[in-house]
Amino acid sequence: MILKNPFRRWGKPLVLALLMLMLLMALDRVGDIVAEREGRWHAAQAGVAESLSGAQIVIGPMLQRQCTERRDTVQGTGKDRRTVTEETRFTLTATPTRLGVEADARIEPLHRGIFRINGYVATMTLDAQWDDLSDWRPTRTPPGARIECAAATLLLAVGDARGLRSADVTVQAQPLRVEPGTGHPSHPRGLHVTLPEALLPVSGTAQPLQARLSIALAGTEHFAIAPVGDANQVHLRSDWPHPSFGGRFLPSSREIGDAGFDARWAISALATTAPHALLSGSARCEYGQPPAGEGGPCIESFGVAFVDPVSPYQLDHRATRYGLLFIVLTWVGVGLVEVLRRLRVHPMQYLLVGAALVTLFLLLVSLSDPLPFGPSYARAAGACTLLLAFYGSHVLGGRRAGLGLGIGVAALYGTLYLLLQREQTALLLGAILLFAVLAGVMAMTRHLDWYALSATAGALQAPTEPDGCQSDQRSTASSRQ
Repeated sequence: MILKNPFRRWGKPLVLALLMLMLLMALDRVGDIVAEREGRWHAAQAGVAESLSGAQIVIGPMLQRQCTERRDTVQGTGKDRRTVTEETRFTLTATPTRLGVEADARIEPLHRGIFRINGYVATMTLDAQWDDLSDWRPTRTPPGARIECAAATLLLAVGDARGLRSADVTVQAQPLRVEPGTGHPSHPRGLHVTLPEALLPVSGTAQPLQARLSIALAGTEHFAIAPVGDANQVHLRSDWPHPSFGGRFLPSSREIGDAGFDARWAISALATTAPHALLSGSARCEYGQPPAGEGGPCIESFGVAFVDPVSPYQLDHRATRYGLLFIVLTWVGVGLVEVLRRLRVHPMQYLLVGAALVTLFLLLVSLSDPLPFGPSYARAAGACTLLLAFYGSHVLGGRRAGLGLGIGVAALYGTLYLLLQREQTALLLGAILLFAVLAGVMAMTRHLDWYALSATAGALQAPTEPDGCQSDQRSTASSRQ
């Protein structure tokens, strides 16, 4: 009696499962490499921002004037009687009644080693008007008090002053000398001009004050503007075709195309606390974060981020997550050919096919550094498709079968690229793909007798008995006859 060994029937599936675990470990290592490259890319971005300039935010313009109130008081009596002068310092500030901004941001790509970082230069014109500055020349003073005010300044704060390439300021159509720094305790980076006393309105009148600022500001990552006027009209253009609008306000109108974008904002003081927060000396809000915090209100802003909508390393991450699916689908195709054509494909050959699929993702990561994602994906997928078609023509017993394997792998790679580009509909397309594959497998094997196939496979895998055992069995059979 010959005992049946269950390993003969289940040995190959168990070996394939073990090989699948090995390939999953290899895919995990590729994912670690992608994470390491992405970390180096972020480090390169931080290095460029540290060396050049970082994200920019424009706060202002604003008028500021330091004043001192002196009061003489008499203290003591008799011989100890003396006059003491007390000083109280205060700051007069004013934000614009109307603020109009025209900005044009041009992308200037920067490179740190093999990594590309999106820098930009924004040329801006800010037109600001103050309708009422009658309180800027104090005429009424408390009894016994004297008020002295320094020259008024017009200031403009930026996120990183290293990005200021040029600046011109005119007040009441008169050009003024631009000086570094703002003199503002909370926003010291930027520029200011000193206003001649003759440019300020006469006390008690509501003569408006008009100023125009023209600056060129370089930065990286994102560009933001604080709506510090009572009425703000902002027009921003750029040649970047993938804007990511953020901050506290979205554009009221926008046009986005391959040549860039054109966006407009219209914000009033009724919708923002930015003017009040600036006058109270608050810090700016972090870009994209809510304004509430432990330190009270902060200066709100809005703007755009000049980042790739999907970076090459994000695409690499998403591609590796589909690695298991592609290995399984390819193995299913090889298994179907093995079953339908009564071939025997060794587990080592399955492993080599899976290793070629894993190599695709490693090639994709290495090519994504010097090349855009599209060309790097085409090169990696083309090389692996040709390799699998060549290998399949020998393993599957003919060029036609190898060509079919190559066409199937190419279709899978094309589907993967479509999934990576269609982030919003990736789940739908992936579900349709799995359903189509399952339907195809069921249709191709609908007339297959799996019990007969298992018996045939067991007979093919049964080991040949030794000669002595065969002679003994034959002699036993003849004696029975």
